[in-house]
Amino acid sequence: MLKKNAIVSVIMNCHNGEEFLKDSVQSIINQSFTDWELIFFDNVSSDRSLEIVKSFNDQRIKVFRSQKFLNLYHARNEALKKISGRFICFLDTDDFWENDKLEQQVEFLEKNKNFIMVYSNFYTLKNDKKFVLYKNKLPEGNITKNLLKKYTIGIVTTCIKKEAFKDSTFDKNINIIGDFDFFINLSHKFKIGCIQKPLAYYRDHEKNLSKKKLENYISELSKWINDYNRKFNDYGESLIHLKYFLFKLKIKNFLKKLGM
Repeated sequence: MLKKNAIVSVIMNCHNGEEFLKDSVQSIINQSFTDWELIFFDNVSSDRSLEIVKSFNDQRIKVFRSQKFLNLYHARNEALKKISGRFICFLDTDDFWENDKLEQQVEFLEKNKNFIMVYSNFYTLKNDKKFVLYKNKLPEGNITKNLLKKYTIGIVTTCIKKEAFKDSTFDKNINIIGDFDFFINLSHKFKIGCIQKPLAYYRDHEKNLSKKKLENYISELSKWINDYNRKFNDYGESLIHLKYFLFKLKIKNFLKKLGM
């Protein structure tokens, strides 16, 4: 039996996210676990995003609006200041959840006190076709080395204890790989749990930020690897896999410039 005060704060950052927004919000409303609040943080949208989210007329939905445009991770930090929950989840405006996502994850964290967060497998959705992203068992526990070799955490799948943000938040100077940076650093300090089955859907489309700004992605990842190598040299061997991934990205970007 889940505790009645096990409230979840769901953070949804939005900048002109009207296209899939209704489905994303509806997937929160459809949750079997109902003790949640939605922190909808609008980043000066110029489309119908605010109109759409307000149309749900649900008291659990709390709408905030930035006075100026912020990069994504700065906006995530601002939204974190508004929460009242014991557990925190993130859902972007183009993704959505299985109906029992929150119930399963809150129950997991209530039973497993030594884990700071739990994540899961997830589906990628492209052209209305869904695919399970990871075929093999996902790591849990002390998983920093695993994540450096193969990063498997999608922020859409996470449920995080509020204490995780006590001493650190997202790096607001990062534009694209802020999720990756935060969860790698969190895994260095705490144990992370995993529910192996897919609990969320990630839409793969051309508007995804990392696809739109591949050169920035490469630049941020290059800097991150150099900085991280200095901070945690005991993971140097694991970084080889990440460096190889970066090398392939650079080749891809070079070929793209050549029109190949």
